Amino acid sequence: MTDSSKSDLRVRNPLFETYRAVRVFLRSAEGRAAGVVRETIKDLETRLIGTPKNPVDWTDPDKWIPERLEGPKAEWALQVWLDSQQQVNPRYLYGPWLLARHYGLLVEDAHGILRLSEKGRAFLEEEPAAVRWLDDREGLLEILRLLALDPQRRMAEILPEWQAFLKLCSRIRSTGEARNSLRRRLTNLRERGLVGKEGNSYAITPAGLDYLGTAVGRQEGPKADLRRAVRTYNTAQVHKLKEALGKMPPYRFERLVGDLLEAMGYEDVVVTKESGDKGVDVVATTQFGISTFKEVVQVKRQQGTIGRPVLDGLRGGLHYFGALRGTLITIGRFSKECQEAALFPGAPPIGLIDGKRLVELLLEHSIGIRKTTLELTDFDTDYFAEEEPLSEEEGNLESEDE
Repeated sequence: MTDSSKSDLRVRNPLFETYRAVRVFLRSAEGRAAGVVRETIKDLETRLIGTPKNPVDWTDPDKWIPERLEGPKAEWALQVWLDSQQQVNPRYLYGPWLLARHYGLLVEDAHGILRLSEKGRAFLEEEPAAVRWLDDREGLLEILRLLALDPQRRMAEILPEWQAFLKLCSRIRSTGEARNSLRRRLTNLRERGLVGKEGNSYAITPAGLDYLGTAVGRQEGPKADLRRAVRTYNTAQVHKLKEALGKMPPYRFERLVGDLLEAMGYEDVVVTKESGDKGVDVVATTQFGISTFKEVVQVKRQQGTIGRPVLDGLRGGLHYFGALRGTLITIGRFSKECQEAALFPGAPPIGLIDGKRLVELLLEHSIGIRKTTLELTDFDTDYFAEEEPLSEEEGNLESEDE
């Protein structure tokens, strides 16, 4: 299934929802007046949102639908709520609406009635080719590829490579937008059983690997080759960073932690000495609200597991520095007892940063890593395409997407 009228622009939908929600929307919108659907969504997005002094509680559709809507609008919203077995809140239908309009899943006939297109019908009936095509266009296949590189990956580990993908084929640029687009798509994949989550880490499931295997070779071309090359290169650089951390002299490693704290906004950062790993290694001040307080850091450049005695020793030395809290940083991991004691009631808190989190922070703040922007020039076929102009109402509603 192709879309020759569009360019290679991907990840177009900022409010990406689960496919279950999209299918509920398509079923409920089929045969409805386009004006009713459009105006209902506009009301819920702009006209009925309330104010800071008078906010609207959207948690209970059985309550807010009769209070906020009337006539055909209320009837349609209630249908969405009931058809989904009270799982899809009709307050949040703008995302499915944008998806349906972007990809022609719904079309408006000569009488102003919404009809499922052939593509929309295929998606609604879960035809594999139609679902795979949409997954490709909205970047879900790329996310599965990224997760296939490592058994367990946190969002922060996936995000840099996801942003590299977006720079090549999407208009999304800011880190916040990239993170939100990734989070929404991971939610979609989790609901479909293609991705699992344990704690803060995501992993591709056996079903996800099988599904990804069926899509291999469907996204070829110069850009796909370039994306793979960028991903492979970035993965190799992160591996080099991890290796370097394990080989650094102790004092140099402490200086790296000091540089990281400065990049994170800490002030008066001082590396205390040039020997070993005992005692406090870095002292800094940080601000919490309107208060400024001192924090001490102990660095453990070792691959093994850090136990509770190390934490207890750091906590016992806080008063020597007038510190209210401390942090342990290691390239290894922390024992369960150490994690449980870190926030013991009544005791000064001790932050724990293991090797995986340390690498995330170094990447986020560009410590030991230089990020290079790759700029491509693409002919904009969308700009030159002849399209039927939107109505004034539809143009106002969809302006957020542009």
